[in-house]
Amino acid sequence: MFILVNLKAYPCDPIEVATAARDVAEASGARIGVAPQAADLARVAETGVETWAQHVSPNAHGSHTGSTLAEAVADNGAEGTLINHSENRLKLADIDGSVEAAERADLETIVCANNPAQVGAAAALSPDAVAVEPPELIGGDVSVATADPGIVEDAVAAAEAVDPAVDVFCGAGVSTGDDVDAAADLGASGVLLASGVAKADDPAAVLEDLVSGL
Repeated sequence: MFILVNLKAYPCDPIEVATAARDVAEASGARIGVAPQAADLARVAETGVETWAQHVSPNAHGSHTGSTLAEAVADNGAEGTLINHSENRLKLADIDGSVEAAERADLETIVCANNPAQVGAAAALSPDAVAVEPPELIGGDVSVATADPGIVEDAVAAAEAVDPAVDVFCGAGVSTGDDVDAAADLGASGVLLASGVAKADDPAAVLEDLVSGL
């Protein structure tokens, strides 16, 4: 199971979270990544934690003011990137362009989707993984694996039908080790979470609980 902590634009200390994630990953053997704001990528990568971008744009070098260039993300230490998070939605053609841009920069990719049908469409673009995240559960206290386990099972089946090589993650409401275990039992290969760690008084304690069943 891969645990990816998205710091979004929360007012947390990215270095504190990154250091905690690195230490818990090293102690437990679990795979934990952190996705900070783009401006913090290099600082977070310097801690030694697996570092991810929150987004890359579907373009190469050129006249693209305001874009997030995949090569720049990689040069600043990112190993992978989220694409099409529900808070930063893209058109299908741009999702495809962002996946291609990430591949060009040797970045691992997770394409986010709202439901199993979108998971199938995203899997057809051949990312490394797709993540099902019902928007109504994002930031809540109930994990998608508990609130609607069928959507995780259906997402796994949808991706399998299109491209068995594409892993399926789930997110929205994930905050405990029990949530991670439930996701794994439903066939997910990883989880995305944000506020459960980014807003925690003790990020290390939350991360230790998240990996406790792995």
